[in-house]
Amino acid sequence: MSSNVDPLVVGRVIGEVVDLFVPMTEMDVNFGAKHVNNGCDIKPSMAADPPSIHIGGRPSHLFTLVMTDPDAPSPSEPSLRECLHWLVVNIPGGTDPTQGEEVMPYMRPKPPLGIHRYVLVLFQQKVRVPIASIELSPETVETRAHFNTRDFADRHDRHASGSPSTSTRRRNL
Repeated sequence: MSSNVDPLVVGRVIGEVVDLFVPMTEMDVNFGAKHVNNGCDIKPSMAADPPSIHIGGRPSHLFTLVMTDPDAPSPSEPSLRECLHWLVVNIPGGTDPTQGEEVMPYMRPKPPLGIHRYVLVLFQQKVRVPIASIELSPETVETRAHFNTRDFADRHDRHASGSPSTSTRRRNL
């Protein structure tokens, strides 16, 4: 097993959010000045704005970026698992999410209590995706709650390509 994937197994991202995969594309993620590696902690205040992300790969390759909270609303009672925080499709390789098409706008992490895992998964697409083909209602709490990354990938024929995960702690900041 790749050492890049080990923290995802330990953190239960593999199994609860995605199936085991072999990372195929580099994804460089920064929340402000903080570089994110699998399993690192960030403060919620650091994630007020979308992370800056650089996606490797060829410009002819297209990617989908999904960000979820599998611990919503609380790690001990994740009754809203997974809460969708961001969804961008048609991102060309060698660029960043601003070059893709945003399906669901970024929602900053606001964990009410405890440590939450926030998972960014990058999927390689086979073809350009018409946004109308993605069955998500206009942005509501209900639309964001109970999102399922694995089901989304299966429905839209996506293959995991890279996946950093991070956790945030609720603190009085």
